[in-house]
Amino acid sequence: METMLKVGAVAVLGALCAVMVKDTARQLALVLSLTAAAVVLGLALGAVEEVVDMTRQLRELAGLSPAVVAPVLKTVGIAILTQIAVQVCKDAGEGGIAAVTETAGSALALCTALPLLRAVLDTVAQLL
Repeated sequence: METMLKVGAVAVLGALCAVMVKDTARQLALVLSLTAAAVVLGLALGAVEEVVDMTRQLRELAGLSPAVVAPVLKTVGIAILTQIAVQVCKDAGEGGIAAVTETAGSALALCTALPLLRAVLDTVAQLL
């Protein structure tokens, strides 16, 4: 709860500062937005570490191979990073770059998940 209060405060203050200077200095507004986003991501890293630790514990309890769990975590990470990059591009007024970034992120996420799909197919083949 405390971390979310910090995240919310930084996000709102960053947005307000960016809006205030947007008309006079558009580039500065973008830098302010990116700085606020970087601080928010830094605050959220602690939560990410907890999720990774919990995933590791669940993997060990369930007896899953790291080869099965790793693609899932990597795919989620790609999705999050893609969404951030797309929003930054849109804020900068670069809709075309945002669209291409979104497509690239989807393709990379799919490629990252391929080992998981192969593992599922191998399991099905063994059952048959």
